[in-house]
Amino acid sequence: MGNRLSKIVTRTGDGGITGLGDGQRVAKDSIRIEAIGAVDETNSSLGIVISELESEDDLKPIFQAIQNDLFDLGGEIAMPGYQLIIPNHIERLENWIVEYNEQLPPLKNFILPGGNKAASHCHMTRSLCRRAERIAVTLSNTETVSPELQKYLNRLSDFMFVAARTLARRNNNEEILWTKTEF
Repeated sequence: MGNRLSKIVTRTGDGGITGLGDGQRVAKDSIRIEAIGAVDETNSSLGIVISELESEDDLKPIFQAIQNDLFDLGGEIAMPGYQLIIPNHIERLENWIVEYNEQLPPLKNFILPGGNKAASHCHMTRSLCRRAERIAVTLSNTETVSPELQKYLNRLSDFMFVAARTLARRNNNEEILWTKTEF
């Protein structure tokens, strides 16, 4: 592949229009661009999670694989009619959910985001992923979006919840349980 990003400042978007991967020009506030942005926010947030982990942490290569998936997912949104996320991506997430959830005690209460920095950032990534999913659903109401793309975002938010629980409990830390306010 050549130098695709050799010129960063192009000025082509100064008027509120940007380009998709297929060459189409669309408004920067279109729902498709909103979806791409929401996926990018999710990916960036996951980068913060990774930066909080030790190099030998078993979740680190999983998160890095997910970052690559999210880049592909954003690319899929940027190229209408092109599919990069396939059922294997979803199956892999489901396998990780099962693997890590089996190591956790059953939930008997709601938990609050927190526990430690890495777990807190996982919860933030989870909530950003949920937003990306909602925007992808909105996009699918007017344009074609692959079902795998939506499923992937749904499973990813589930995995980020399990990962947050896992990270919150490491090093003898605990999850923060929700308690009902009594008046």
